[in-house]
Amino acid sequence: MEEESAFSREELSWLLAQSKIPRPLVFEDSILKILDQRALPGKIVYVNVDNWEEVALAIKNMMVRGAPMIGIAGAYGMALAVMKDPGNIEKAAIELKKARPTAVNLPWAVDRILGIARSDLTKAIEEAKKIEVEDHEKSFLIAKNASTLIKPGMRILTHCNSGSLAAGGFGTALGCIVWAKLIDGKEVSVFNTETRPYLQGSRLTSFELVSAGVPDTLIPDMAASLLMSKRMVDLIIVGADRIARNGDVANKIGTLQLAISAHQYDIPFYVAAPRSTFDLTIESGKEIPIEERPAEELVVFNGIKMAPDGISVFNPAFDVAPFDLVTGYITESGIIGAWKIPYLD
Repeated sequence: MEEESAFSREELSWLLAQSKIPRPLVFEDSILKILDQRALPGKIVYVNVDNWEEVALAIKNMMVRGAPMIGIAGAYGMALAVMKDPGNIEKAAIELKKARPTAVNLPWAVDRILGIARSDLTKAIEEAKKIEVEDHEKSFLIAKNASTLIKPGMRILTHCNSGSLAAGGFGTALGCIVWAKLIDGKEVSVFNTETRPYLQGSRLTSFELVSAGVPDTLIPDMAASLLMSKRMVDLIIVGADRIARNGDVANKIGTLQLAISAHQYDIPFYVAAPRSTFDLTIESGKEIPIEERPAEELVVFNGIKMAPDGISVFNPAFDVAPFDLVTGYITESGIIGAWKIPYLD
């Protein structure tokens, strides 16, 4: 059963605002204002989008990212299709879902709006807003449920970005850490990976943690195992883009290596995700489509060529950690083991 927060939603929203993190999305006056996360942390830039095609492009180009957040963006994209292009809502649904194929939150949200629109076009916007509010509230519950895991003085390692830039409220994995600091008042510290090649860790996670006043140390991706071997990490919490029925977890590339090292050094490895990230229609991670990003993201950095012409490039955005390397799953309903996933509502 979901626990009630000790804070009202308004109080939690105020606490979130104190972390000084800009909102990833703002929908008003039939315009979706999208924070261009590619410009962070150097600049805060919002782009006004008024049609579903531009929403799909913003998702594909990673202007907006994070599994829960692209689900919310997809919902608003569908709402814009209903408002401005009602003759093409089926096409809009197909194209939005294709924008990034690994994260299940995107097709989940798009199909939810599509189902509403088929019966009542007038309720699409209302339903999209509802999805955003629900994610906001679920992230707070996820963070609160992690309180029993996070002890004062813990050194926590996280990967990629799974905070308020990637989801509603405080976010998922990163939200658990920020909650421990801001709400529970626990003195914790964080190691976060830079997360190559897109640097979501150094650009976004460090930005969120510094803004929230959480002690943070940025590390190269390949330094994580070294820290574990030296017993400098007490707990690992990561987010997820899709979790299969058996508990296999698709998350940012590099997660599998973290899970293997955590198992080797006997460090608890938890995954924080809302129910919408669990895909009970697939049996295992072998069925999860793994997105491959453009070669340019790996061989060019800030306009500077980092590899010679003609080099072959393999640039998967995600990998899959098997369920038997996962200690538990932090959800809005509580902390569960892999065996309980098939029984989720």
